[in-house]
Amino acid sequence: MKIIDYMKRYDYEQLVFYSDTSAGLSAIIAIHDTTLGPTLGGARMWPYQSKEEAILDALRLARAMTYKASAAGLNLGGGKAVIIGDPAKDKIVGLFRSLGRFIESLNGRYITTEDVGTSVEDMQHINAETSHVTGLPLTRGGSGDPSPMTGFGVSQGMKAYLKETFGSDSLKGSTIAIQGFSKVGSYLAGHLRGDGVKLIVTDVNEQAAKRDQEEFGATLVRSDEIYDAECDIFSPCAFGGVLNSETIPRLKCKIVAGGANNQLEEDEHGDLLQQKGILYAH
Repeated sequence: MKIIDYMKRYDYEQLVFYSDTSAGLSAIIAIHDTTLGPTLGGARMWPYQSKEEAILDALRLARAMTYKASAAGLNLGGGKAVIIGDPAKDKIVGLFRSLGRFIESLNGRYITTEDVGTSVEDMQHINAETSHVTGLPLTRGGSGDPSPMTGFGVSQGMKAYLKETFGSDSLKGSTIAIQGFSKVGSYLAGHLRGDGVKLIVTDVNEQAAKRDQEEFGATLVRSDEIYDAECDIFSPCAFGGVLNSETIPRLKCKIVAGGANNQLEEDEHGDLLQQKGILYAH
């Protein structure tokens, strides 16, 4: 589907592009819906293969944030920022200050926070140029990194899903496959540590995955192999769109429960999970 058709289909309000070559910044902000209030959504930094890939990611994430805010009863809408770049190599203070000026130019329609590839320290640099930022360090009176609480929330959700599926909320003896082990996934593993769980993990950052594998005694598999892992719960904690027509037939689990946004590539893939008898909890 073309970008313009996608925006019309889901009623987006605004899509803004920003380039600052002096700071090495190429960014996109998608604003989905301000009916309930200004939009909130993280700033993601990733080496996208194309501008179209980055745009679609921003759009899908912004739309998901609209529903999240509404479901939580917040007076906020859904937005998202994506930065095209490698967070391991391209981060400089000027890049985030430039992003802050970009956000400030939107006059409060978009509020940012951390996401994949960004940190509380990056939010401090953005905050130097705009007040429309949250997730600042605890030492600055902010809420800090949301990943630990996200990991905790997923672990508690898993117990509820196990009770629904197996009649007991005990995780002891269960096998959980975690896709994306660098941030939310590692905090999730920390919360599962004392529950007698067997972990199978993968991450695109192999060095980080090996480090965490040793810490948690997990079985490490290659990125594409995680879909074939025999487990009770498959937990996507990385990028969206991982549940699709190619991956769902490969799943060997009873439950899908993870921290990633937009896990279904398309809405109809939820029907495929149901047909396989897999409880999708997101």
